[in-house]
Amino acid sequence: MENPSFKKAIEIDQPQKLIDKELVKKIYAELTETDKYKEYITLQSREKAKEKEIIKLIFVQLMLPNESFINHLEELFNNWDDDADMMDQLMLNYIQKPGSYNLQEMLSPEKWEFARTLLGTTLDKKEYCMELIKPKLKNWDSDRIAVLDMVLMRMGVCELLYFETIPTKVTINEYIDLAKDYSTPQSGQFVNGILDNIHKEFMEGGKIQKISFKNKA
Repeated sequence: MENPSFKKAIEIDQPQKLIDKELVKKIYAELTETDKYKEYITLQSREKAKEKEIIKLIFVQLMLPNESFINHLEELFNNWDDDADMMDQLMLNYIQKPGSYNLQEMLSPEKWEFARTLLGTTLDKKEYCMELIKPKLKNWDSDRIAVLDMVLMRMGVCELLYFETIPTKVTINEYIDLAKDYSTPQSGQFVNGILDNIHKEFMEGGKIQKISFKNKA
């Protein structure tokens, strides 16, 4: 409660305005019925380990499985379905080591920089990427391909060419998964085929130069 970044988050984001008080009461009522809580309130002292344990119980066992709580989040945050897994993990990490987190920088500056650079590169190199992708489409008309598939392939090509620290296998696998999750049922296989084809061509032409961190101190 005294953590400066927590205080700032309360001031800026004002989560108190988003709270469903009736839902909080119901979750609290469920908490009071648990054996761990009954044991917790009998303790004469407040140890950090016990505090973390009870907070984790509330979050993992009473909030996440609670359909009303999830519905409440979905009403507040349109992208909750996409963000849920990441947010769950961030919260668990925060509960474990709250003092090590800055709530204004839950994602590291390096990750933000990577995202901005990837976005900028994909936009800047659009025409060049399309020149590489179109010959691999065979009988497909590029105008009839799902827009998201084309965007993902452009991003994948940029990672292959311009992000020297990301292994090519990681890039291809990531974009296959993204296509499966966010585009059509056939998109994963389609994106895989195009990126793999371009990757082989790049390798044969010596266009891909990746940094290997193996055997480095």
